[in-house]
Parts: sequence; C-alpha cells; structure tokens
Amino acid sequence: MACTSCSTSDGGSPKGCKNNGTCGTDSCNKLTVFDWLSNMSLPNGEAPFDCVEVRFKNGRKEFYRNTENLTLSMGDIVATVASPGHDIGIVTLTGELVKIQMKKKGVNHLSNEVPKVYRKATQKDIDIWTTARNKEEPMKVRARELAIAQKLEMKISDIEFQGDGSKATFYYTANDRVDFRLLIKDFAKEFSTRVEMKQVGFRQEAARLGGIGSCGRELCCSTWLTDFRSVNTSAARYQQLSLNPQKLAGQCGKLKCCLNYELDTYMDALKDFPEFDTKLITEKGDAICQKQDIFKGLMWFAYTNNFANWHILKIDQVKEIIAENKLKNKVSSLEDYAIEEVAEPEQNFNNAMGQESLTRFDQPKRKKKPAKKPRVAGENAIVPNSTNKPTIQKNSPPSNVNANVPNKENPVKENPNGNNGNRNRNKNNRKKPNNNRPPSAENKTEQPRKPIIIKKNDNKE
Repeated sequence: MACTSCSTSDGGSPKGCKNNGTCGTDSCNKLTVFDWLSNMSLPNGEAPFDCVEVRFKNGRKEFYRNTENLTLSMGDIVATVASPGHDIGIVTLTGELVKIQMKKKGVNHLSNEVPKVYRKATQKDIDIWTTARNKEEPMKVRARELAIAQKLEMKISDIEFQGDGSKATFYYTANDRVDFRLLIKDFAKEFSTRVEMKQVGFRQEAARLGGIGSCGRELCCSTWLTDFRSVNTSAARYQQLSLNPQKLAGQCGKLKCCLNYELDTYMDALKDFPEFDTKLITEKGDAICQKQDIFKGLMWFAYTNNFANWHILKIDQVKEIIAENKLKNKVSSLEDYAIEEVAEPEQNFNNAMGQESLTRFDQPKRKKKPAKKPRVAGENAIVPNSTNKPTIQKNSPPSNVNANVPNKENPVKENPNGNNGNRNRNKNNRKKPNNNRPPSAENKTEQPRKPIIIKKNDNKE
C-alpha cells in the first residue's frame, strides 16, 4: 500500500513519490531515513556515492550499486538484479547516508557482491509488477487451504512476488521444523510459478504485516525498530506490572518490545532501594517487605505474626533500621518510624460544558405537554343553568363566550353540596366537549337530564 501521492486512480499503480519519500502515511514512511544531506552539494571533484537503498514489499530493504550512473532520487522506481530475472523496488535513500546505513547493517560497500541497478522501471515493468501484486492476496488464501489439507503446523503469513512475476516467495511461521516438500509441489502445480519458502519469526511477521498497537500508534517493529531484543518477564517484575499475558503480549504473541524501553530507568531507581527480601528486626518481632513504590520512595513492611497491618516507611528510615540491625541493636517498633498515609484529594476536572460525564446522553427526555386547542368564539360555549348541569350553547353571541366566568350579569350559584359551580365547569373544561358523552361518575344512580339547547333566534327554553 502506498500513499495517495504515490498512486493514481487507475487501480493504485505506483508512479513515483511526489513528496520525495517524505510523506507520513504507511509504506512511504516505513523504516525510512531522513536525508539531511540532500540540499548540500558535493565538493569539487568528488563523485557521488554509487550505492542506493531500495525498498520492496513490507519494508524489505536491500543495497544496490548504481553502475550505470543513473540520476536517482528518493521515490524512483527501479529494476534491480534478482535470481532469476529482475525485481522492481522503490529508491528510499541516496548519497553519503547510504554508506552509513551499509556500515550499520554490516555490508561492505567495496565488495563486488553488491548487486546492481539495471535501469529505471518503464511503464511495462510497472504494469507487470502491479498485476503480480494483485495476485498475492487470493493466492495466500489458497495456499493456506493447501497447507491445512496436508495437516502441516505452519501459517502462511505473506506472499511476495518478484517484480517480473517469475517467482513467488512464501513467508511462513512455525514452532518447529516443517517438511514442506510435498507442499511446494502442490504450490507449483496450483500457481504455475517458481516457489521459494522462507521461515520468519513471530516478531518479523508482525513487522512485515504491520498494525496498530494497544497504545494507539503503529507497531514499533513496522515503523522504526530494526533489532529485536529478547524480552522476559523479569522486565515486568522490575516495573511492578501485573503478570497478565493478555496485557503484556503484543500482536505477535510475544512480550511487548516496549517493556525494555524504560527498564534501565527502573533499574537505576532500584539501586537506591534496599533489597526486597530485607528483614527488619524489632522488639515487637521481625518484619518483611510487602510492597514498594519506586516513584515515591516508600516501602511497606508487616510483622511476620500480623500480615494484616502494613506500615509505610521511607527509604532512609529503612536504611537506618538496617544499620541498627547490623550493629545487633533492635529498634523498638516500626510504629516509631512509620508515616501516615495521606489520602490524596480527588481531582475533579469540570468544564463549562460538562462534557466529562459519560452518561450525559442517557438522561430521559421530558415529555412535552400537548398544546391546548384555541377556542373559537361562539362555538360550544358552556353556560350554567338552574339544575347545575352544564348547558351547551351553539353559535352563542360573543357576549356569552366567557359564560363560565362569574360576573355581575351572570352570577354563579352554589350547589347544595357546597361545591362551587366553577369546579364543575373546570372539570368539564378539561375534557373535550362531546354532546353524546356518558353520565358523570358522581351521578351514576341519578338519571341525568338532557341538556337544554338554546337556538340563536329563540329566547324561550
């Protein structure tokens, strides 16, 4: 995979890096070296260094000699020597820095065994290379099926075609030696190409495939880490990490390489600490260490007859007690040297928006009250009558719209039960007016009277 500047829209064919190899995405920046001498001119009469660094698939890099004196720069696609045929790669470094890289990798730049660069890749070379690269993924799936059919304990992790498509290299991982002679015959018959098998370690497999680590960044082995040092569980013990293999293991299944990054700092800090198995002798009994804090310089001790109570001591106090014990003197007790553990105040980080709450979206939404319908003047106005029953008046004049409001012209009479007529009207107003509604719950036994309807032009009841 290449970045957008290294590919075109017609299937991702690499046309050369327009950023001169300095783009910060994926393969173009994988294990690259910044050429800080690129803007400097050579002294008069000095010939440029005739070797270049070429990168192939998944960070594989080789050094080649530019015998044809080609004008090469970072990002150029070149055809190099291969066995058999030729291979296609991308130039990642030129100039004097290549000599430093060759010395670092243990390659003699004066040796005649350094392969050479044939030419700059033509469009035909690039098309053949792209076609071969497109076959790799479906071929890997089929190769795994053939390996499973023969019940071989191996994993085909990656396939790399040569630039001219004449040979395919199968990279695999296995715990033990694998007899794959019959498998190679099946591969040659199935894929009709020259087959080469290479066994790689689990760390090298992760470096070739790449990925995202638990820290959220790209894997160190696929970006900048080139030497794989052994990592053991003692590195986790010195850093007081829980020995949980699921947390300490990386994507390769081995212990994370980053456990070695801060190990030296922890080792230097532990030099000031007494030995963890140090025993303090007091008059109340012997005490042994239970825990230590490297950052705060504290140690927790407990009596051998009472492991439930721990006492916090500073390093200087522990050394003082040890010095007394060496003089065959017993201190009275650990309580005389212990310090009280102060509870750290909780730090609540609040902001103006209150975005620190993770449940701010889980609060139930309040139900909106239904909007009241506006009343039309002169329609379904309710007026009281002598029987304290609501009377529906259709098309009443505007003067009787607010008939339920007591005034001088329309007084409200109280019923014999002492309830105000307004309460009955308010109860009725809460419900939608309905001419054919059932009798109220208060007068279930009493037969309700029919409401008196007053027409517009009739003044009699």
